[in-house]
Amino acid sequence: MTVTAPISSPLAALREWAEFVKISHTVFALPFALAAMLVAARDNRGWPGWRTFLLILAAMFCARTCAMAFNRIADRKFDAANPRTASRHLPAGRISLVSAWVLCLASAVGLIAVSFLLNRACFFLSPVALFFVRSSRI
Repeated sequence: MTVTAPISSPLAALREWAEFVKISHTVFALPFALAAMLVAARDNRGWPGWRTFLLILAAMFCARTCAMAFNRIADRKFDAANPRTASRHLPAGRISLVSAWVLCLASAVGLIAVSFLLNRACFFLSPVALFFVRSSRI
């Protein structure tokens, strides 16, 4: 395993973590979640209000971050053995395994917390959602 130089600035660190969990893919997936929100809120003319809108965005971000972090953790040995993926963050040592687990667990807790703020059904179903986003390996 090759360990690269430490990240020199907070912006570089943020970029590294954003690449690790593919934030650009999360942004691409947001319109689909928001379309579902509009359909679900059709009794309110498609708008559930700013609070619910922002909580849905936070839930989507947390769920996707948890799924991507878990995917990177689960695949790290396969990634290390494959020349095409050997330069990814975990096999290359750019992000530590402990840090990746902390991100995965923190985003899972974030999803549960946001779900609690949305409503009771979301809260009780959030572990089910976490199981499916984790097992789908997005």
